[in-house]
Amino acid sequence: MSRKVVITGLGSISALGHNTDDFWNALRNGRCGINPFQNIATDRLKVSIAAEVTAFYPEQHIPPKELPLFDRFSQFAYVAAKEAIADASLTEAQLTRAAVILGTCLGAEHTYDESYHCLYAEGKSRVHPLTAPKGMPSAAASQVSMQFGIKGPVFAVCSACSSAAHAIIQGHTMIQSGLVDVAIAGGSEAPLSLVLIKSFEGLRALSNDTCRPFSEDRSGLVLGEGAGMVVMESMDHASKRGANVYAELAGFGMSSDAGHITAPSVDGIAAAIGSALDHAGVSASEVDYINAHGTGTQANDIAETAAINKVFGHHASKLAVSSTKSMHGHTLGAAGGIELIATIRAIQDKVIPPTANFTKAGEGCDLDYVPNSAREMEVNVALSNSFAFGGLNAVLVVRSLA
Repeated sequence: MSRKVVITGLGSISALGHNTDDFWNALRNGRCGINPFQNIATDRLKVSIAAEVTAFYPEQHIPPKELPLFDRFSQFAYVAAKEAIADASLTEAQLTRAAVILGTCLGAEHTYDESYHCLYAEGKSRVHPLTAPKGMPSAAASQVSMQFGIKGPVFAVCSACSSAAHAIIQGHTMIQSGLVDVAIAGGSEAPLSLVLIKSFEGLRALSNDTCRPFSEDRSGLVLGEGAGMVVMESMDHASKRGANVYAELAGFGMSSDAGHITAPSVDGIAAAIGSALDHAGVSASEVDYINAHGTGTQANDIAETAAINKVFGHHASKLAVSSTKSMHGHTLGAAGGIELIATIRAIQDKVIPPTANFTKAGEGCDLDYVPNSAREMEVNVALSNSFAFGGLNAVLVVRSLA
């Protein structure tokens, strides 16, 4: 029995749209979803921009009687999972041997932010009685499971900004082992609370201009929110039901820097990329495109570039490398899911999304970053990079089946 793992469904919500087609069309047109805050007061903030999900009305998606149990990050997860399952044309019967694995960095940030405000700012003696079940990091995975009747393995993964990629890797492993036939995996994040924004301000990691990865005048990352979920299946399972297959999730690599809690390691990143190529059975010269982690911070962009040069050698100059965070912001634990979807659509549509807002390459940034305009290009093999605080690295390899 073949245990090749393929992608058959895509679902997303982000600052670039409430579905995958809108998201992808915005990316290929280089439209930036970074704007002044609309949903949060800025009087106590130093920064005034983010990549927010706007014009989103959860009651249009979730039954009103159930909505009180859905934190904003659970709402996003549900919307993305629903689209991915529908896109894969999966019936309830075909979800019998299915898993849900959801990555998140923060979980129910809004629920706890509201609770802290209730206790400390308003001086109340109690919080909402559903705070604990609504606020658990696994709540979004459970809600997806309950809404779609999925009774297989269901859990959350938390590894900072690599959470979604690690969740997808778990799904891949479960399918290859034969534990499940289908995995709905990815990540969701709703980080735009006062506490979280102030925390990143304290790190001096945020830009108040825009996100311009790899540019000389880059000034930091821009926070974003949303979710990206994919449906994965064994090739046998997909073939038997006549599913549309987007691409093969050919392999992955993981590593830990075991170094600094925030500073990236070139060797750690390179180890994850190298492991991913080995696991997928892909040579460096076969890779056409890398969807970079590309946060727009000084240290990360240099380290990622150096690691790519280290692994790919002379072939590095032939790679197309772009950071879509320049348009949808850094969605933290959801980034690996959202960016995998961008990578898959690049393969399918033969279009590389650009690095938006690009000006002039910064010192130590010497690759082809596909500046500002999308590029029509055949893509057979691509990587999606996710690197996290704590030195937690995950790289996904996607291959065309065309």
